[in-house]
Amino acid sequence: MRVPKHIEELLEDLAESLQIPPSRYEAAERSYKSVGDWLHREASSLRQADPQVYIQGSFRLGTAIRPVSDAEDYDVDLVCELSASKARVTQAQLKAALGRELKAYAAAHGMDDPEEGRRCWTLPYADSAQFHLDTLPAVPDGARKRLLLEQRGLSTEWSDTAIAITDRDHPNYRLVSDDWPHSNPKGYWEWFRSRMKVVFEARRLKLAMEARASVEDIPEYKVRTPLQSAVQILKRHRDMMYVERSDEKPISIIITTLAAHAYNQEPTIAEALYSILDRMEEYIEYRQGVAWIANPTDPAENFADKWQEHPERQAAFFEWLEEARADFAAAAAGVTRDQALSGLETHLGKRLVEAARAKRPAGGNNALARVLAGAGARARIVLNPAHRQRPPWDPATQGDVEIERATVARNGFRPEDFGSDGRSLPKHASLTFQADTNVPRPYKVYWQVVNTGLEAERVNGLRGGFDEGVITAGKLTRRESTLYRGSHSIECFVVKDGLLAARSGQFIVNIQ
Repeated sequence: MRVPKHIEELLEDLAESLQIPPSRYEAAERSYKSVGDWLHREASSLRQADPQVYIQGSFRLGTAIRPVSDAEDYDVDLVCELSASKARVTQAQLKAALGRELKAYAAAHGMDDPEEGRRCWTLPYADSAQFHLDTLPAVPDGARKRLLLEQRGLSTEWSDTAIAITDRDHPNYRLVSDDWPHSNPKGYWEWFRSRMKVVFEARRLKLAMEARASVEDIPEYKVRTPLQSAVQILKRHRDMMYVERSDEKPISIIITTLAAHAYNQEPTIAEALYSILDRMEEYIEYRQGVAWIANPTDPAENFADKWQEHPERQAAFFEWLEEARADFAAAAAGVTRDQALSGLETHLGKRLVEAARAKRPAGGNNALARVLAGAGARARIVLNPAHRQRPPWDPATQGDVEIERATVARNGFRPEDFGSDGRSLPKHASLTFQADTNVPRPYKVYWQVVNTGLEAERVNGLRGGFDEGVITAGKLTRRESTLYRGSHSIECFVVKDGLLAARSGQFIVNIQ
């Protein structure tokens, strides 16, 4: 999908404002490597188990986002993979062994004791660090996972890096058993990266060339792709929409998985975001009437397994998807960057919108924005009164349309040209607007007239809807009259195949 340049720039600025600062990545990396070094020290009770500590979750995927407020911490999810056998140790014993070492680490570094959670240990850092480490005990389980998938005739492409993990709510938590909960964060990252491989590798190579370094010297967290940025924006939209209903909000793994499936190596954030929103629900299967979002590394696992038990969560996902589509479609149809940002504020948050707004001056290359930048407050009010309806068509830019001429005539005098937001016109005059477009035929033309002021309101003449227009001698022509005092607007829309192919931007008409 093609979108105006100012919308692409807006989305780039939103993504940049959501991005975790490199210093946070580096601090988190130092911290988890420090934990790994501790577990490998000579006195470590786990040294013989060759502990491998690595990052997982959104930090690994490059989709972590800044907290909504400065009071919140970053969650850094780790795995501590130990060379142990499920035939000799229980989940409870493995978790307790890691807990003892983490408590010793905390004491040696002047930190508070780690807190035990259902699956992992949480190691809090000082407030200034603004993050904590959630460390999950695990043992390798690739061979067993491969066998189970083969027996069911399912793909084993990512199974070799599967792990068995601890969960104190699991029925075998305190028993020696081969049946443990499972996960595969390494496999999921490899799958996720495969979905953006072309763009990821090209951008990593570009960074390496700019730094005159080898590709391997460029940390993965420094590579940003449109898929990662789109997921970040969608996650923040989800977070703000469900502030008061956190139990129902769509979980990140569902959004990330569907987005990665829908991504098709689009080179820009805008193209990626709109493609994802358009196609992501296509990757929800229905097996015997049950919604199924398969874990790419374990097709037998359903990321949406809670939807059947909690149907309100399934409803919430589709509610969010519909709202996200509407919000970003409205943004794409925004005449100016500032108008588009203001429309997104409700579901992205004022703080994020203000951060994005500050990244570049208003107006940019948009011609209408430059006109309005010099206009008075009265003209700006016309842009978006409450009765101005949103375009009902999904945007799919296929060209341009411009109101290239406007004339006013009264009492038999010859028509005179006038410009947008120019001199005030007399009442009871005839207006003619002519627009031109380069959108290929066939198409339909619609005009939107938005009136303001008490005179129009008293006689129910505010309007704000869409009227189908006509094409005269190859021109898109509209005739109106100057009936009400105030500042009003008219805009031309070109619709092709049911999609909004082009819009002119508002032409301001002042009437005395």
